[in-house]
Amino acid sequence: MARQTGLVKFNGTLGGLTFYKSQDGYLVKEKGGVSGERIKTDPRFARTRENGDEFKIAAQSGKLLRDSVRLLMMNASDPRVTSRLTQTMSAIAKLDATGVRGKRNPANGLTVAGGKTLMKAFNFNVNALLGAILYKPFVITPATGVITIANLTPSTDIVAPTGATHFSITGACQMINFATGVYDTKSTNTVNAAIGTTVVPVVLTPTALPAGTGVKFYYLKLEFFQMINGVQYSLKNGAYNSLAVIEVV
Repeated sequence: MARQTGLVKFNGTLGGLTFYKSQDGYLVKEKGGVSGERIKTDPRFARTRENGDEFKIAAQSGKLLRDSVRLLMMNASDPRVTSRLTQTMSAIAKLDATGVRGKRNPANGLTVAGGKTLMKAFNFNVNALLGAILYKPFVITPATGVITIANLTPSTDIVAPTGATHFSITGACQMINFATGVYDTKSTNTVNAAIGTTVVPVVLTPTALPAGTGVKFYYLKLEFFQMINGVQYSLKNGAYNSLAVIEVV
């Protein structure tokens, strides 16, 4: 894979080369590769087919998770969140100790401690990692879904972007069943305050406990605003907002 340079950029195929635009700019690669039909039938590509099947399962699991928190991540995600989440789900699927190759599933990987640890490290916006902007510890009570941050001093406990005058912090509790595709997500109240030295008590309580069976997820979202003439406006359409998985049970 090579990068296109010069003033004129191309899209399409020419002389065995494919020119295209990606998130990394204008690129070019050689056309070719093994046919799809051969990959489907040739015994020598059995491992390739298994890897492809597991990638598909991981992608479907990632889509289900994104759908389940769509309202939360609408203004708190980066352009690569889909591929990053699929990658995380693929890593979790490899921890499935019951499925055969080609059938390993993130749902089973999430039942072990290692899978939960991988999922708890996931941030939906890689440009605003929760651990890099919120320095005050939070406490989760799994039985109630309540998230508490004691004695939060915004000016010292939050790394706010330039221009931000206010912040909002919201939580969510969710039950998601990757086998059936059924999920129930309950958001908490939102705490909104000025970024100053006044101590802010943060107690986030879900509207109800999520129903169903499966894996329970907890989320924390931090948003930034700029107040102008009494109105709070989102900074750069949410580019600085953070959303992260903070616990998996």
